[in-house]
Amino acid sequence: MKVGVAMVGAAAVLLGACGSASSASTSATTSSKAVDYATCSSLAACGGMANLVKAAKAEGALTVTALPSDWANYGQIMTDFQKKYGIKITDVSPEASSATEIDGLSTLKGSSRSADVVDVGIPFAVTGAKKGLFANYEVQDWSQIPAGCKSDSGQWYCDYGGYISIGYNAALTKTPVTSFASLTNPAFHGGVALDGDPEDAGAAFSGVIAAALGNGGSYSNIMPGIKYFEHLKAIGNFIPVQSSAATIGSGEVKVNIDWDYLNVAYENALKGKIDWKVVIPKGVHYASYYAQAIAKYAPHPAAARLWEEYLYSNTGQNLWLKGYTDPIRLSSMIKDGTVNKTYLAAVPPVSGTPVFPSQAQLNAAQTVILANWPKV
Repeated sequence: MKVGVAMVGAAAVLLGACGSASSASTSATTSSKAVDYATCSSLAACGGMANLVKAAKAEGALTVTALPSDWANYGQIMTDFQKKYGIKITDVSPEASSATEIDGLSTLKGSSRSADVVDVGIPFAVTGAKKGLFANYEVQDWSQIPAGCKSDSGQWYCDYGGYISIGYNAALTKTPVTSFASLTNPAFHGGVALDGDPEDAGAAFSGVIAAALGNGGSYSNIMPGIKYFEHLKAIGNFIPVQSSAATIGSGEVKVNIDWDYLNVAYENALKGKIDWKVVIPKGVHYASYYAQAIAKYAPHPAAARLWEEYLYSNTGQNLWLKGYTDPIRLSSMIKDGTVNKTYLAAVPPVSGTPVFPSQAQLNAAQTVILANWPKV
């Protein structure tokens, strides 16, 4: 089965403890002169698409952060948005982590340098909502986002997801990688990396949880994951280098524990240069989504809302799918025939069914990682 179909089918149970379906968007159309774009919480409340586009074009700019061009096809998504609406996008810190995104909204609140929107791991989205950093906004197709994968009132909502995978340079070993245990292979000495620091980066955080599942742990007991990396470091295989297209391409990173859509993108980008293989580790089907949110004090509130409408439109969702991710509306788009079948066919197959941790388990895992990862 395709990763997307499997994930969407299971998404309804994601974060059931913290999210719930919210009320339907208002259907009233509001005059553009009466609209406060900093507070309007739906397209109708913002005066409809024509008025929102007009207001966003008048702002003329959108500030984002942590959107590398090679992550989930964001390069094309930003280019196409700018071309369609004539709105300049500035990414103030493409390599920032989820924690840095949230900290930036706090420290730059009310500043013209603040990001208008964020794309963060779900635990960080929940943290941002608790701190009152997000505006309420429900995109047009709000009802197609599964309950349990969005907050009340639209403070944040899942956008795209994938599975934790292992990408590796297959030319270094005759023994194919199948599991986390495979990464103790001496062929990978000084070359096993995570995508960032698990204390503040969603991908690395998820990599540690997946390692726990692959080493006898559970969503309620992730210490085996931390112990696993301690062992990898002790034998000289784990390195504190952030995986990226550059570090993989240079050969510095021989193994990358990361989302499958990123490892598959590296595989395609490095074809002919590095024999990069991608596997879902044996017995581990850890899947998760990222989440969108609009900054409560966004410098460009209309452009921020138009950006969200673009991302959750058929066009935006298909562009995420082109980046090998599982866009949150995929299941509905398959049913109504609006999915791009070419992009869907390119998504890597995954057997098995994902099991999502609860919000309480994610919160507990975050506490354990913050207390113990510095010792690794």
